[in-house]
Amino acid sequence: MSDDIFSLDGRAAVVTGGVGQLGAEIARGLVARGAKVGIFDVREGGDHGSIRYFHVDVTDRAAIEAATDELADAWGAPHVLVNAAAIDSPPDAPAAEVGPFEEYPVESFEQVMDVNVKGTFLACQVIGARMAAARRGSIVNVSSIYGMLSPVQDVYEFRRRDGETFFKPVAYSASKSALYNLTRYLATYWARDGVRVNTLTLAGVWNDQPQEFLDAYTARMPLGRMANVEEVVGPVVFLASDASSYVTGANLVADGGWSAW
Repeated sequence: MSDDIFSLDGRAAVVTGGVGQLGAEIARGLVARGAKVGIFDVREGGDHGSIRYFHVDVTDRAAIEAATDELADAWGAPHVLVNAAAIDSPPDAPAAEVGPFEEYPVESFEQVMDVNVKGTFLACQVIGARMAAARRGSIVNVSSIYGMLSPVQDVYEFRRRDGETFFKPVAYSASKSALYNLTRYLATYWARDGVRVNTLTLAGVWNDQPQEFLDAYTARMPLGRMANVEEVVGPVVFLASDASSYVTGANLVADGGWSAW
C-alpha cells in the first residue's frame, strides 16, 4: 500500500463521458495513479489495460445500475465517481439553437438538462449509494465557469461580424449551475457515511477551436491561453484521493484566472 496521499492504488473509479476528450484524459490520469477505471458512455469505446468500457446512457437508471453491478462484481464498490458526461450546442448547431434567448427551443433545453443534470443525479444516486454502503468514496461533479458566471457573449462576436445571429445558449449554463447545489446537498447528506462530494469548475479546454474564438477568449483569460486537457487531471486526482480527505461540499475552480476579473 502506497503512503502517497495522491495514490489511488487498489481503488475502482467510474468516469461518465469517459470516451470524450475530457473524460478520456481523466480516465488515463486516474489509471496513472493506480486506479482501475470503468468508463460509462454512449459513444463506442473499448477495454484497454486497467480501463473497462460500459455502454451506458446516463439518463437511463437501469443501464447505470447494470453497469455498476458488473463493475462491482469485478472490482468491488466504486471508490471514485467523476461525472464528466455532458452535452452542449455544437459549433454546427441549428440557427434556432444559437439564436436569441427568447426563441431558444424548449426541446434543446430539455435535452441538455437531461444529460447534464439528470445524468449526474442518477449516477450519484446509483453509485453514491454503493459508496455510502461501503462507508467511503469521492464524487467529483465537473462543472464550468459558464455555470458559475454568465457567458461573455463578446467572445463570440466573430460569429456575428458577417451578419450571423449567435448567442452562447442558456441551457449549458443552467445545467452546470445546477451541479453546485447538487454537490452541496449530497456532501451534507452523505458526510457521516464517509462519502465526499465536490464540484470541479473548469474553463475552456483547447480542442482546435477556430482562431477567431481563441483570440477573443484568450485575450480575456489572465493566463492568456486555454487549458491543455492534461491540466484537468491534477485537480481530479486531488479531489479523488486522500489528499482532499477533509474537503467536501467545495467548488475547486481551475479556470486560468477567468473568474478573478
